[in-house]
Amino acid sequence: MAAQDHDHDHGSGHGPAHHQGGAHDHGGHPGSGPSHGHGQGGSHDHTHVDFSQMLPMLVQEAELFSPAYRQATEWLREQRPDPGLIVDAGSGPGVISGLLAERFPGARVVAVDGAETLLAEARARAGRLGFADRFSTIEAELSEGVGDLEYPADLLWASRSLHHVGDQRAALTGFVRSLAPGGTLALLEGGLPTRFLPRDTGIGRPGLEARIDAVHDEWFTRMRAELPGSVAETEDWAALLNAVGLRHTATRTFLLDLPAPVSDEARSFVVTALTRRREGLAEGLDAEDLAALDRLLDPDDKASVHHRSDVFLLTAMTVYVGVKPE
Repeated sequence: MAAQDHDHDHGSGHGPAHHQGGAHDHGGHPGSGPSHGHGQGGSHDHTHVDFSQMLPMLVQEAELFSPAYRQATEWLREQRPDPGLIVDAGSGPGVISGLLAERFPGARVVAVDGAETLLAEARARAGRLGFADRFSTIEAELSEGVGDLEYPADLLWASRSLHHVGDQRAALTGFVRSLAPGGTLALLEGGLPTRFLPRDTGIGRPGLEARIDAVHDEWFTRMRAELPGSVAETEDWAALLNAVGLRHTATRTFLLDLPAPVSDEARSFVVTALTRRREGLAEGLDAEDLAALDRLLDPDDKASVHHRSDVFLLTAMTVYVGVKPE
């Protein structure tokens, strides 16, 4: 399970699990770039997400999206000032785990993910950043909860990981069981699609990214339906928190705004994200849009995202907070 996955989250970011930043949007989807996001193979009909194969993209995305995640962790400190144990559910490579450790220097942080490859990266990151003495990992699928904790969590963070679980309500119920009385659950789901380009790029028909979003939404619906034990759920996240026994206390959306001209790092991410869209959603796009994407991705074309001056990165990520009754 990866949280930095950013592109459902217009739900996906995610743009690229989910694996946190992620992400993503925040990259668990074709077309995502979290999304940490977030894996699909090249086929539009292939909805399996192998997050361990997406490690470089997940790290790239989550690090790029870190300004918005930092805003979110600062806000969470207002909601829950002094947690003793923080769980990052669907941690991916641990970029947000590191931000949580930074924001809450007195807390122990546990990263939970279903991919040991990603947890190994999270442990290495904790060592590099100097918080390995208060960091540990648990390999577990979120459909089965967050594994065995030393003691109940005071703060549980789940960033675009829940929508990769078939029965989201059951997973949330498991999260609640792992919370201490008075504990806080912070759920990052929803928001707005990531945008990289103006509506009219001068290549093909205007509105390319909106059409890509429509194809992606169809893919996301199929991905959800094909998950083991999939249960349809209205994406009213505040109501869902209340339904599993929490008291929904706050919602806030965090903006990531990297205006043109973007940095080399942001431009590289845009190339990666659009390449995933081209590969993962090709069967749902018409020939004109595919040709436009090919031009936008051609490093030898001066109108491509490799060179053009109007490339930007803009997205919004929404966090819902629920508190367990004392």
